[in-house]
Amino acid sequence: MLDHLRGTATPQPTEDFFSSGSMLVPAIDVAETETGLEISADIPGVSEENLDVTVQGDTLVIKGEKSTRKEEKEKDFHLVERRHGSFRRHIPLGFVPDVGAVAADFSNGVLTLKIDRPENAATGVQKVDINTS
Repeated sequence: MLDHLRGTATPQPTEDFFSSGSMLVPAIDVAETETGLEISADIPGVSEENLDVTVQGDTLVIKGEKSTRKEEKEKDFHLVERRHGSFRRHIPLGFVPDVGAVAADFSNGVLTLKIDRPENAATGVQKVDINTS
């Protein structure tokens, strides 16, 4: 509580996102499939119009903005709170997807992306020999 009063509180989960100061950080899951990647991001309360998803080379970029307004009127007080924040997540894919290889669905505050890996993209682990002198 003292950290909070000093303005140095550690981020605590909110009803919407994890908050770090004024920056929102949505939770993201990344799963590898046989054909590529499946990524889901929890982004409750953000409308589709305030969400932007792009691929820049081998990096997926998810960004958006959220504004909320909460108003309480009681017998002895009137409280109005406003929150506004934006987020940007960069997710390395490990390959450059072909044009049209990314499918997105946004439903009930969850963004789900399916990204097909190009056929010529390297898969698996490659052992590198180290020379000694």
